[in-house]
Amino acid sequence: MKATFKGRYATDKSSASATLAINAGDVKIRASMTDATVVNGPSLNGLALSLEKPGSFIVDYNVPEKDVRFQFMNSIKVMDKPLKLTYIHGRGDNRTILDGSLVFDSANKVSANHVLGSGNCKLKYTYVHGGVRTFEPCYDFAKNSWDFAVSQRVYGDDVLKASYQTSTKVMGLEWYRDSKANGSFKVQKSTVSLWNHS
Repeated sequence: MKATFKGRYATDKSSASATLAINAGDVKIRASMTDATVVNGPSLNGLALSLEKPGSFIVDYNVPEKDVRFQFMNSIKVMDKPLKLTYIHGRGDNRTILDGSLVFDSANKVSANHVLGSGNCKLKYTYVHGGVRTFEPCYDFAKNSWDFAVSQRVYGDDVLKASYQTSTKVMGLEWYRDSKANGSFKVQKSTVSLWNHS
């Protein structure tokens, strides 16, 4: 059995959070709380519990709202290619999501996301060129529109990403870093395109 503790404090929002995780064999038990749990005396506000078996299932329980969220993951072979499937159901918002991704090779992947009963379905193709540049066209069936994204890895840990949503005509630019040595951060900017598509 192994226990880990992580804490986080943000000065700009005057908030704090902490997570305690215990590895018990194949499963991980996690409890997280915010400053609302302790600031005015012990309470259940901001307290969440989780039970996880990596690659198999996650059960999250929001204690004050008495809300349960289930997530089940599995992987099968389709024509010798891995198909990863995820089923997510949140009792509180009564929403069920199905995710799937089929990996053809290290450079090509097709993924789909569908919210049951909503008509909301997205299909995305991901192509990685040379291991440093990624192209991601995505079709939204509910909006009958395309979204496009291109990202480029620079300086090893940094990634620049440009995106465009045709339905909202919003262009986005992101720069993020995920480095164990230098830390992680993300900077993003979105703007409405002035292009006239009529």
